[in-house]
Amino acid sequence: MLVFETGLPTRYYFDRTDVAFAYLVPTGTQTACPYKGVTSGYWSVRTGDTVRDGHQDLAWAYDYPTRQLLPIAGLVAFYNERIDLDVDGLRLPQPRTHFFK
Repeated sequence: MLVFETGLPTRYYFDRTDVAFAYLVPTGTQTACPYKGVTSGYWSVRTGDTVRDGHQDLAWAYDYPTRQLLPIAGLVAFYNERIDLDVDGLRLPQPRTHFFK
């Protein structure tokens, strides 16, 4: 599922069955968006037994989004500023945003 927001890169939301949660650690972070609602979870990426600097809170989900964005309910998104994302066999460039400088 793709989400387009003004001033932000396209966000790709994935079915949870396609996410390798063995490499993710849940965090207590919660954010609110006037368009999507309140997040229900954030995860940091773990390498071995460690969450390295720059890998905190890289994935999130909205289990109960606003009515307009119900299609993303329960799906997981990643900051594509910090991950390699391939779409249809092509590596997308990592965007630059105010989230990561």
